[in-house]
Amino acid sequence: MSKQNKEKTEIQKALLSVKHSFISIGVFSFFINILMLVPALYMLQVYDRVVTSRSEETLVMLTLIVVWLFMTMGVLEFIRSRILIRVGNRLDQYMNVNLFASMFDRTVKEPGNDSAQPINDMNNLRQYMSGNGPFAFFDAPWLPIYIAILFMFDPYFGIFGIVAAIILFLLAVANERSTKKLLEESGSESLASSNYAASCLKNAEVVSAMGMESSLRDRWLERHLSFLKKQSDASDRASVLTNMSKNLRLMFQSLILGLGAWLAINDEITPGMMIAGSIILGRALAPLDLLIGSWKGFGSARSAYKRLYELFAAYPPKPNTMALPDPEGQLSCEAVMVVPPGAQTPSVKGVTFALNKGDVMAVIGPSAAGKSSLVRAMLGVWPLMAGKVRLDGADVHAWDKDHLGRFVGYLPQDIELFSGTISENICRFGALDPERVVRAAKMAGVHDMILRLPQGYDTVLASGSSGLSGGQRQRIGLARALYGEPRLVILDEPNSNLDEHGEKALSEALVQLKENNVTVVLISHRKQVLKQADKVLLMAQGEMKGFGERDEILLALQNGQISLTNQSKS
Repeated sequence: MSKQNKEKTEIQKALLSVKHSFISIGVFSFFINILMLVPALYMLQVYDRVVTSRSEETLVMLTLIVVWLFMTMGVLEFIRSRILIRVGNRLDQYMNVNLFASMFDRTVKEPGNDSAQPINDMNNLRQYMSGNGPFAFFDAPWLPIYIAILFMFDPYFGIFGIVAAIILFLLAVANERSTKKLLEESGSESLASSNYAASCLKNAEVVSAMGMESSLRDRWLERHLSFLKKQSDASDRASVLTNMSKNLRLMFQSLILGLGAWLAINDEITPGMMIAGSIILGRALAPLDLLIGSWKGFGSARSAYKRLYELFAAYPPKPNTMALPDPEGQLSCEAVMVVPPGAQTPSVKGVTFALNKGDVMAVIGPSAAGKSSLVRAMLGVWPLMAGKVRLDGADVHAWDKDHLGRFVGYLPQDIELFSGTISENICRFGALDPERVVRAAKMAGVHDMILRLPQGYDTVLASGSSGLSGGQRQRIGLARALYGEPRLVILDEPNSNLDEHGEKALSEALVQLKENNVTVVLISHRKQVLKQADKVLLMAQGEMKGFGERDEILLALQNGQISLTNQSKS
């Protein structure tokens, strides 16, 4: 077995962290199941001792003892339930931070897979662990003990109990086999249906404008109805078996009374044993009945566990690494090759260059040249198929992201602002420093625009930053990238939505970054922005066609000395 297979995932570690709690629950279950014999023993004593002796004192004393034991059992069951609730909460607390990180890691490496289903899976697992379902697994081991007690009363009682237990066990197995596949399929289709609906809602404006709603609704409805049918089929099968189990258990309890009456008539057992046997059989079969009744919840929890296991196995939490010194901004790529997540062919092929601290490099080239892919590789967002990206000589993937992020500014093509105030978005939802927020906003040329908003910097943005134009979102995103003291700023088409005033503000921001000796990488073709670049990286078809001083590269391109197409070799 490989080392990777031996390593436990976060969900396995979470379960191991509550091992002692499960042991405690097992101890409480031991005493609770012993006390479950109290009703049977009470009836046995009442029928065989009190009724025959007509002793009121004995009845009172037995009743007082039974009341005290029932109160004790109630307290033990309350404590056991509380422990199980805290087990569920402990699992959540152990996993939630790493779950959030693994979800983000998966979304980065699998674009489009941005479902929040793992959070729902964690909630489903916690809810099941906090309910009554797990008690069936703690109480089921007592079945042989209860059967043994029935054998002590009479062998016929014991045999009857075994037959009843086998029948209910077979029902539990039938429930598992008949619903497992349907529950798994319905869960997968429910997830696909929810994700499809979310993607449609995310593009609601386009859907509404072009009359696509009915067509998309029909496609969603097809997925939803398929999930609904499979879930209903699973529920129908489970309900039949659950009701059958419940009725059979009640029937068995009644039939054992009839068996006990026949044995009592023949003086094989006492009337007390007849009543006590019925009670003990009911208690012996209760865990199986509970197991069948809660099987749907168990199936959902099992599917949730499987998905969480696969997520943590594929995207384990990043190990803690030794903190590196604050970066200065020296950036280099060494024969970098990048294959976009989910793709088969590389979008960046063997790019090599080096930037000194304070250099401003423009990346230019036609569409689909691999410029954005290269930027994502520089940031350590996408994994490399080959080569290295180094920041201050260290592999960019070796840096602690939380530490490095304070010194990196990034403005992607698609600007996403988060739910919160403008000031919180600019300061990246860290500790709010009004002076630094305003400084970043002024540097991005967005300070005056923010002041004109009704609540200024305290204006609350909904998810998707509705109410702001594309240019306003881009400039607030630029302020976010410039916040703090970044040593490396990467801007992907930073002026795609900017007007003339915004372009001027961007140029002034680049001048300030140069004065502050910040390393800048920007993707743009606008002449006003290119004026601020020291170096130019020219890309086409994923390959580096030229790299060097700005004027030299642009002149070579203009004179045809650099070709943007692959020359065929004769």
